[in-house]
Formats: sequence, C-alpha cells, structure tokens
Amino acid sequence: MQKITLTAPLSGIIYPIEEVPDPVFAQKMVGDGLSIDPTSHTLFAPIDGTVTQLHSAMHAVTLTHSSGLEVMMHIGIDTVALKGKGFEAHIKAGQEVKQGDALIDFDIDFIATNAKSVMTQIIFTNGELIESIEKAEGIAESKESPLATVTIKEALVCQNTINTPQNEEAILSEMIIIPNPTGFHARPAAILAGLAKKYTSKIALLKNGKSANSKSVVAIMGLDVQYNDTVQLSASGEDAKEAVAAIVPQIQSGLGDDVKAPPAAAVTASAIKKPEPKKKSSGDPDLLMGIAASPGVAVGIAVQIKEEKFDFAEEATDAHEQKNRFESALESSKNDLAALKESLEKEANLSKAAIFAAHHEMLEDPDLLEIAQNLIDQGKSAEYSWDQAYTLYAKQLEGLQNKLLAERANDLRDVGKRVMRLLRGKEQASQTLPDNAILIAEELTPSFVATIDTQKVKGFCITTGGATSHVAIIARSLDIPTIAGIEEQALDIIDGEPLILDGDKGTLRLHASQTLIDETIHKQQLITEERAKNLERAFEEALTADGKKIEVVANIGELKDAVAGVKLGAEGVGLLRSEFLFLERTSEPSEEEQYEAYRDIILALEGRPLIVRTLDVGGDKPLPYLPMPAEENPFLGVRGIRIGFENQEIFRVQARAVLRASTHGKIRIMFPMISTIDEIREVKVMLEEEREKLGVAPIEVGIMVEVPSAAILADQFAKEVDFFSIGTNDLTQYTLAMDRGHARLASKIDALDPAVLRFIKLTADGAHKEGKWLGVCGGLASDPLAVPVLVGLGIDELSVSVPSIPKIKAEVRRYSSNEAQTIASNALLCATAKDVRALLEKERR
Repeated sequence: MQKITLTAPLSGIIYPIEEVPDPVFAQKMVGDGLSIDPTSHTLFAPIDGTVTQLHSAMHAVTLTHSSGLEVMMHIGIDTVALKGKGFEAHIKAGQEVKQGDALIDFDIDFIATNAKSVMTQIIFTNGELIESIEKAEGIAESKESPLATVTIKEALVCQNTINTPQNEEAILSEMIIIPNPTGFHARPAAILAGLAKKYTSKIALLKNGKSANSKSVVAIMGLDVQYNDTVQLSASGEDAKEAVAAIVPQIQSGLGDDVKAPPAAAVTASAIKKPEPKKKSSGDPDLLMGIAASPGVAVGIAVQIKEEKFDFAEEATDAHEQKNRFESALESSKNDLAALKESLEKEANLSKAAIFAAHHEMLEDPDLLEIAQNLIDQGKSAEYSWDQAYTLYAKQLEGLQNKLLAERANDLRDVGKRVMRLLRGKEQASQTLPDNAILIAEELTPSFVATIDTQKVKGFCITTGGATSHVAIIARSLDIPTIAGIEEQALDIIDGEPLILDGDKGTLRLHASQTLIDETIHKQQLITEERAKNLERAFEEALTADGKKIEVVANIGELKDAVAGVKLGAEGVGLLRSEFLFLERTSEPSEEEQYEAYRDIILALEGRPLIVRTLDVGGDKPLPYLPMPAEENPFLGVRGIRIGFENQEIFRVQARAVLRASTHGKIRIMFPMISTIDEIREVKVMLEEEREKLGVAPIEVGIMVEVPSAAILADQFAKEVDFFSIGTNDLTQYTLAMDRGHARLASKIDALDPAVLRFIKLTADGAHKEGKWLGVCGGLASDPLAVPVLVGLGIDELSVSVPSIPKIKAEVRRYSSNEAQTIASNALLCATAKDVRALLEKERR
C-alpha cells in the first residue's frame, strides 16, 4: 500500500478537526483531516500534485496527488464572505506544484478581525481511497514538520466526473438559479455532496455544458458556481427521480447559507447590473468610507494623482496609414508587456507578472480589435477608433454581474492608455513622490504603480474598483493598505493633508492630528504584542481583576491534545470525548484498551485533573458495530447516556476502565444527555456496582447540562452529583428547537441567545446553592467575547479548545467579578443574541 507524507502547510498549533468551530468541518462532512491555528501567513503545498480547485475567493485550494488523493486546504471559517480580501494566490487551477511551493498569502490580522476564525483546515476529501491516517500533534513548522501520513488503499481510483451509461436515461431537473450570495463554497458543497451520497444513482451538477460529480465536494467547488448562476441536476439510476426531487429544493433554499429568495424570473437575466452603491457617509465629515481592499493601517500625507488625458482628432484622410499606426502601437505595447512580464518573473514576482500577462491577452481580443479597425475603415483616426473601442469595452465590463470581471475594466483602460501613449508619441508620466505618500485617485492602473517608487507609498485610495481589482492585488503583494470605492470627496483633499487610512475597515480619516497619528501607531504595536503577552502568561492562573480564580482547562479528543494543552497552560482537561476510542472501527474497544488510553492521558497531565465523558453517540454520531434502529428524530431519541442504558455492557466496560485509571491520578466521570433525576440515579447505581467489584476509591461524578430540564432542575441534580458542565452546543439547539446540523437553520443558532444565558444562570444558581461547581465545555467557552458574561453568570471553569487557552486566560484577567456580573445582568435583559453580542463588543472596547 502506498504511503503519502504531508508536510505542514503552515506554522502553528495542530488540533483535531472535531474542534473546528463549524459543524461542516467538525462533523467531517467535507472529510477527515486536521486543523492548524496559524502563526504564519503563507500556505505552502503539503504534497506534490496538481491544483484541481482554486476558489474564486482564494480562501480554499485543493491539490490532487498522483495517487488520486485529494487534499483541500481551507483558510479560516466563513472566509468566503471576504470575497478575496486579505488573500493572494500564487497558483491557478491546472498548475503542477511541488511540496513546499507557496500557494496563497493571507493577512492573519485582517481575517481574524473580519471572519469567524483563522483556523485552517487540511482535509482529505476522498476518504474512500484512504486505508488509514496517522496525524501529527503539537506545534507545526511550515514546510518542515510532518503533518500526516496517509495510507492509500490498493486498486482504488477516485472519479470526479460523471459519465451516464448510454443505455440508462438520465433524469434532468429544471433550471435552478443559485441564491447563495457567495456561491458554492465549502459549506453548501459539502451539504450537497452529503445529500447526493444518500442515493445510489449517479448524480451530476451541470453548469454551462460542464458537469461535476455531486458526491464530490472538490468537483462541486471546481465548477465555480456563483450567485445567480443557473445550474441543473442530472441523475441516472434506480432512485434518480427521488434524488432530483429531494435535492433540487435544497439547492433552491441555499444549502445551509443565509440566502434571500431567488428571483421569480425565469432562467435568463440581464448581464448588466446597476452600479454597486457606495458606502454611506459615516456622518463624520472627517471620516470617508470605502471598501477594504488591502489590509493594514497607514499614516501619511495626501498626494492626488490626476487622470491622464489625450488630445486627438476624430477624422483622418488615410485609412491605410491609420491602420499601420494602430498595428504598430499594438505590437510595441505587446512587446513592452512581454518584457515587463519576463522581468517580473525573473524577480519571482509572479502575481504581478500574471497581471501584465493578462494585459497582453487583452490586446489580442478579436472583438475589441474589430471595433477599432471598423472605425478606422470608416475614416476615423487611429486614436479616436481605439479610444472608442477600449472605453466601450470597459463600460461593458463594469456592468457585468460577475464582480471579478467588472473590476477588469480598470485593466482595460490601463492597456488602452498604453496604446494611446504610443499613438500620441508620449511617455508615461512619472511623478516624484514625497515620503509617506497616500495616493488618491479615481483609479490607479497597474502600469502606473509599476513606474513609481513604492517605498515612498504608505497607502492607495481610489474612488473606483474593489478588493479583487489588480491594483488591490498588487497592493496586497506590496503590503500597502488600500481602500477602493472611497467617497468622491476624497478627490477634493488638498495635497499634503495628514491622513490615516484603515485598510481593514475601509475608512480614511482626514485632518488627522499628531495625537491621533501617534495613537494609531501605538495601537498597531499593541495588537502584535498582545499575542506574545498571552503566550508569556499562559502558565499563570486565570484570575479576575479582583482575584477570583476561573479554572481554564482543555477540551480534548485524544492523548496528543492533552500533551498540547499542557504546553499551552491548561490546568487540566474539562472534557475528554471518549468517542475517539469507539469511532472509525468495526468492533467496540476492550476494557484494557480503554484503560490504557485513559491512563496515558492522566499521566500526560502530570497531576492535573481529567474529566472523562462517557460514550456520547447516537443522532449525528452512530457506531457501525452497534445496532441502532432508524429513528424519525434521532436527536430526541436514543443517544448519550440512553445508549448506556440500552447497552449496559458497553457502559460497564467503560466505567471499569475509567475507575481502574483513577489509581494513576485525579479522574472524574461525566454523563452526557442526562434529562431526568431517575437517569442520574440509575447510572450512579451501575457505576457503584462496578466500583465495588474493583475495590477502588470513589471518584467524582458529574453531568452534562445539555437539555432544558437539566438546567431547570439544577438544584435537584446538585444533590445527586459533584459537578456540572454545560454543553452549550446541544443546550442551544434544544433550547431553540433548531438542529445545529440542519442546512437551513445552522446559521441561526447562537449560544449567546438570552434564552440560553438564562438556562446557564439557572444552572449556576442551582449548583452553587448546594455547594457544587459548574463548568462550560461547549463552544461558547472558547469565544473570547463570551468570557465576561460566563464569569458573571457564575461559571467556575472554562473548558476550551487547546489553541484558545492563552487567549481565554487573558480575557478572564480583563474584568473584575463585579464588572462581569453587571455585564451578565445586562445580557440577560437583552432580547436577541445580536443584542447580546453588541453589548459585549461595547464592553470589550
């Protein structure tokens, strides 16, 4: 069997895919893999392979190894909504790359500020090829550290295209207009693939004559389906009709994305759109608004760049002469662009070289050239004919619905002016720039940027274009903060005016005082220093400003997570998901195997406490070797501790393993999905029976608070248990009656909903009334914004994802107990989760 070793594509902390704060990844809907919390800003190729998919938002790329293994890398969570801002790709689809080649540059701070998370997923999307995966742990070093070793099954081939057998008639759906604002990125692609896999039929997604296997996430993403595109579903097989009938409505409703209703019109729509509205004024006359195009904050002085104008006659007498002049100018322009491209390639500046290669191609566009040549034949001058041709084409591009193509209008005008200068015998105007210049213009062309001393430029500010324009791409490559689409008042700014340009927020501050400038520079330094300080204090206790201790422990899924947690200052493990011993195997683990696993983890913790949650499966986590009849609603059926009641031997084997391991350190046991007092009493009886057989000392017993009944009766449960731990993910879905894995509801679920916070408060009051302690082990504990409200509600312990430990400790230290209680009280009075988040954002400033 072939083994493939991947090197780390990024530097940072490795953690399990199950801990990614997105159910699509955590539940392995895209595939198995790992995640890295990055400390570097370039994504490198982990294997040799072909770029088989590069998303238009540049946040996701897939490489395919010669064996057929597909490796998708997805930078951040919900980063597709950034539409390319903060990303720069060095590759394109179809390109061959070597292990260690640079793939994508990204701005960590910009993504962390504007997206849900920077955690980067490395996923094996065609698991059917894989025999086994050996995953690394701890801290990764890009291009150096082994990340995973994948063993490929023999005689398996992954196919991403659909070929309908000639003797089998395909069912073809109606045309579907895509309602997803950001098209088919990883989430809708994964949900579509998951739906398709439920059927035995071959199912293809069709777009513009191309097809993709609907059971392959990579193939779907490779179609580059965008908002308002029209697609069809094709299925062939015994359940083809049922598949099409079930899947089409899901596509129409957005496949898990928050979408607006699709247009009522038929398939065809106008290719022309209204200009995108500019951001409204902030109301502050000294603050202009625009589009964040290249991240970073710049402090400098205004330098206005005026549009280049050309004077020429409309009519000409000799068409042959005009045609010769035009063709000569074209050839000279193409030669100049080819030389410029070659020079940039020698400097290894491939992103810039690609821009001028695109300019070269524009000058060979037959339709564009035909317009100019027809006008020359009608007696017009070469200048007039070319001006009419490229300006008309530019206006057409600006009106396209495809934003990326619309922003190529600026490039066409750049090319057009290059030819015009040659026709008029002019050199490109060069401009002497002062130091710390912030350039302001209607538009800046790539050619202009190539002629200036960018060492003197602190920022670009243009009234046209957007984040995917070539100037924005160049700006990101040069690390120059840039705003596009700025309010037109910017063109009235006097040269030399002090400015502060925020490329992260898309704002331009006028009349900036020296004090404000100094403060801005200081804030830039603080952001960089904060991360380092959090790491320096990672091993200190998390004490509120008035000295109250909050224990910060780790959520883990296996031994390596415990090791990594200790290295980052974890004070123990608040949740060991024991399912890792039961999943992805054909038979249940033995008592000895479980005992050794728990023993090794407790020894790795070096005296710190360990909480083992007993087997929590059912619903979304079935076991292949445990007979579980189909249920109409498995999330309200036999899951969690209910599995233990129906399969008592499985529970008793695990209980004995935990009890035996308790002789090596402090172990607590915790039961999931407890909803009634009778349940906790029954499970305690079984645990005590096994303890007496073994003759070991009693261990502390706790329950997961995941359902409203457990929160409401917390004061009664507190008489039965030693501690509580709130699973905010499940508590939220059961409180709001929304399945957190549901394609259309997942985006509406927020653990900061006031209803959920009130249940947390009820649990805290009930626990403390009986002198018992309370932790939170759900995803909310790892959210820095939620820390003060949790502390204020009375939480004693926060069990968080391993990479979050230093940050969460730092957040605890920001507030006093009284401040946290006031924040929590105000949060409980809010009407919506959005209101709560607004309150917490305000308090955190």
